[in-house]
Amino acid sequence: MAEERVQKILAAAGFASRRACETMIEAGRVKVNGRVIRLGDKADPEKDTITLDGKMIKTNVKKYYIALNKPKGYLSDIDETHPAPTVNDLIDIPEKLFAVGRLDLDSEGLILMTNDGEIANRLTHPRYRHEKEYEVFVIKEPDQEQLEIWRRGVVLEDGYRTLPAQVEVMTNSNNGSWLRIIMREGKKRQIRKTGSRIGLPVAVIKRVRIGTLKLGNLRVGEWRHLTPKELRDLKVYTGLEKPAK
Repeated sequence: MAEERVQKILAAAGFASRRACETMIEAGRVKVNGRVIRLGDKADPEKDTITLDGKMIKTNVKKYYIALNKPKGYLSDIDETHPAPTVNDLIDIPEKLFAVGRLDLDSEGLILMTNDGEIANRLTHPRYRHEKEYEVFVIKEPDQEQLEIWRRGVVLEDGYRTLPAQVEVMTNSNNGSWLRIIMREGKKRQIRKTGSRIGLPVAVIKRVRIGTLKLGNLRVGEWRHLTPKELRDLKVYTGLEKPAK
C-alpha cells in the first residue's frame, strides 16, 4: 500500500476529524515505528506501526454513518466539566463515533455521527463552506430591514462579520416567526448571537439539513444508518467521490 500522510490515516481509521488528528500530531502524541512524527510525515498503514498515546491504531475499522435527531439538553461532544449527557449516549454502536455538525446544548436537529474522519473533515473544515439548513423561531416578527441585514452578514460583538446567508420567513404567529436559514459556516452559537445582535431573540434552533443529508421524519432522539444512496450523494457532494456517469 502506498504511503499516506499520517493525519489522513488516523482520520480514515476513525480517531477524529483530520484537523483534530493534526492537533494530536503537533502535540507529539503520535509515533510511527517508535519515532515521534511531525505534521506532514507519511507512513504505510500495512507495513508501519502507528501508535497514538502509546496504543497501536487499527486501520481496518468498520465505518459507520448515522443520522441523529439531537434533542435539546444533549452535548455534541464529551465535556467532563459538564453534567449533561452527550449524543453518544443515544447511540448503541461499538465503535467510537464523533459528531459532524455540532449543535449547542439548547439546539436540536440533524447531526451526522461517524468514525470516517475524511468525510468529517470535508463537512466541517471552514474552507469548504458546505450548506447547513435550519428552522429557527424568533420571538418577534422580523421586518424587511432585519432580514436584509441578516442576509448580508452581521458584525458580532467580537468583531467577526458573518458570511451572507439565505434567510426567509416560513410562518408568522402572535408569538414570533419561524425562519428558514441556510448558512455556509458554523461559528459557536452564531445563529443566537446574530439574532440577538439585530433585535430578533432566538427561542428555537432546529437543523434540518447538512449538505445533501436531510433530517426528514426522524423523531427527536432517534437515529438511523444512512442509506447507500444518501452516503454516495454525500461523498459526491463533498468531493470524495466522482458523480456517476
